Amino acid sequence: MINIRLGSHEINQMSMPYIIAEIGVNHEGSFLKAKQLIDLAKEGGADAAKFQTYKADTLASKNSPAYWNLKKEPTLSQYELFKKYDGFSENQYIELSLYCRSIGIEFLSTPFDDESIDFLEPLMPFYKIASADLTNLPFLRKIARKKKPIVLSTGASTLGEIDIAMETLRAEKCESVALLHCILNYPTNNENAHLEMISSLKRTFPEHIIGYSDHTLPDRGMTALVTASLLGAKIIEKHFTDDKTLPGNDHYHAMDVEDLKNYREIYNKIEILKGEKLTKSPIETETISRANARRSVVLKRNVRKGVIIQESDLTYKRPGTGISPLHWDQIVGKEAALDLKEDELIRWSDFNER
Repeated sequence: MINIRLGSHEINQMSMPYIIAEIGVNHEGSFLKAKQLIDLAKEGGADAAKFQTYKADTLASKNSPAYWNLKKEPTLSQYELFKKYDGFSENQYIELSLYCRSIGIEFLSTPFDDESIDFLEPLMPFYKIASADLTNLPFLRKIARKKKPIVLSTGASTLGEIDIAMETLRAEKCESVALLHCILNYPTNNENAHLEMISSLKRTFPEHIIGYSDHTLPDRGMTALVTASLLGAKIIEKHFTDDKTLPGNDHYHAMDVEDLKNYREIYNKIEILKGEKLTKSPIETETISRANARRSVVLKRNVRKGVIIQESDLTYKRPGTGISPLHWDQIVGKEAALDLKEDELIRWSDFNER
């Protein structure tokens, strides 16, 4: 069975989805709010609370254009947007990791430069790599050399590019990799989610766990996440906020604590509905139904001893505690061993062997 170890969780095809609450920069530079969002992620049932660690100067040039919905986030320059939220120090990330540990949720932060790869390494059980760095080969090599599991988003990528990324990681002896389907739109319209790509990734990379990183607008039924789970996504990542009405790039398409709880509740119901049996067979509670709701072969009319049973003598009625109509053809042509009455269940002992 394929699997990947993510912190304290062993993820395989039979396990519950591992949920990453992507706090990102929705703390908006407030260390107190970062901790509050960790608390909410834990309350909602997330397995990990994830941040983003970068410095605007090493992430984007000063003339880098926006690629998000400008009606929701009007900042025209990536550099200017990233500059707003790159103020946390290494010590603050260390404190956030310790806080996560103290309340029982795993700490993650996506690194975006070499420096953050290094200082985050002792703080995290695995690395999450953003879609935008899937083609960043030196970056992939540096992370792979840390010898930790990797969760790699695949937004805006071709299968060929994913192959190159995977070959690069394998060349560094990194085999413990999970892939997340992702659409790199903020937000992702439902018609652009293309969740069947999860199935494509499962077919193309059958030796790896596949998940989903979501940017659709959440609904009450958390339809995108539930559908992704049903298609086999075993890692779920979604932006997380305490207020979806706040302005800014990652609030309006994020889930909040109630959305997360809804997803958990719906998924748990689905797991109950799916059950544990992998092979079609009767279950214990169907025993009474098998006995009383099925049919047995009965006689349409009285039959005297010695008469050869004809099909016209027979019918089928409930309950199913007599001879099943599965044996209909075996009864036709039998000789009655005694007088038989109309509408009574018959037994094999009612017939002579011929």
